[in-house]
Amino acid sequence: MRRRRGEDRRGRGPGTGSGPYAESGPYAESGPDPRSGYGADRAMASPPPRRRLVFAGEALVDLLMRVPALPERGGDMLAESSAIQVGGGFNIMAAAVRQGLPVVYAGGHGTGPWGDLVRDALAAEDIRILRTPDPDADTGFDVALVEAGGERTFVTSLGAETLREPGAWSLVRVRPGDLVYVSGYGLVAPGSGAMLGAWAAALPPEVLLFVDPGPLVADIPAAVLDPVLARCDWFSCNRREAALLTGADDPAGAARLLVRRIGHGDVIVRDGPAGCVLAQRVTGPALDHGLALRLIPAPAVEAVDTTGAGDAHAGVFLAGLAAGLAPAAAASRANAAAALTVTRPGPAVSPSRAELDQFLAGLPGLPG
Repeated sequence: MRRRRGEDRRGRGPGTGSGPYAESGPYAESGPDPRSGYGADRAMASPPPRRRLVFAGEALVDLLMRVPALPERGGDMLAESSAIQVGGGFNIMAAAVRQGLPVVYAGGHGTGPWGDLVRDALAAEDIRILRTPDPDADTGFDVALVEAGGERTFVTSLGAETLREPGAWSLVRVRPGDLVYVSGYGLVAPGSGAMLGAWAAALPPEVLLFVDPGPLVADIPAAVLDPVLARCDWFSCNRREAALLTGADDPAGAARLLVRRIGHGDVIVRDGPAGCVLAQRVTGPALDHGLALRLIPAPAVEAVDTTGAGDAHAGVFLAGLAAGLAPAAAASRANAAAALTVTRPGPAVSPSRAELDQFLAGLPGLPG
């Protein structure tokens, strides 16, 4: 079983071919105005706009059961409620596309009831599917036990979303300006993880690689993870995952150590209600020997369900970068999206762009 806490309405955003996404230091508690994300961090240049997100992760099905507490070993109990939902990487893709960013699902999907559910969910969000269904296997699923306090415990059965055929990833053609998302769930899978890792590590420099190691980060073989870290442009993890990688419980200290470990990229350490730490390499005069560390605070909300917070953060952050926002502005917007997400029950409940803008406009202390 794996346990993950604090991470991890369906409103539709603008069409996927419009807007800015058309296809063609010291540790300081500060950040840009999160209300729109466009009051840019002037110390950091905004990145060029990106064209689409190629999602090299896994979409599967969640069998969700809410329980007062985990049953004792060998015991049994009745769930207070249950649901069957499409989850896994779908949550990140939905968060990005609801902000107007075109998304292509490059992972696998199977033939059977679970695969049908995944395809229907992707179609409902206008997410393009790159591959044909695997005729020999269905999509995988997980059983998620959610306790009264929000703690979640998972058991996962992998399926067709895990691509095991040699050369499966070499068929994915990326374009200059694409963003690529790679998950630790894909890297940890026996056999297929090494193939995904080799493909990700060899991506051309014109492609932005975003890596989220997930809660199984300690189980990813170093031979698979290290080349991906050397290539990635953004590495995003939560506080627990950062501590597993660095031994540092302090998010700022962990972010600093992670920047030293990865090859050339920048780092986000998500810290639940506190927001996130952004660690960026800088050129020219700078504090901390070429490293800028900032705490980007999150809006205070009353959490109902933390299931999709980390996924919403990743998708909205990538959408912000794709729109040309400076990383600090994109992170601030991602914090707000994660905060809004935890006020809603369910995993794939990240806001649309209009909903997020409205939420940010209503935050106290921000200019009208």
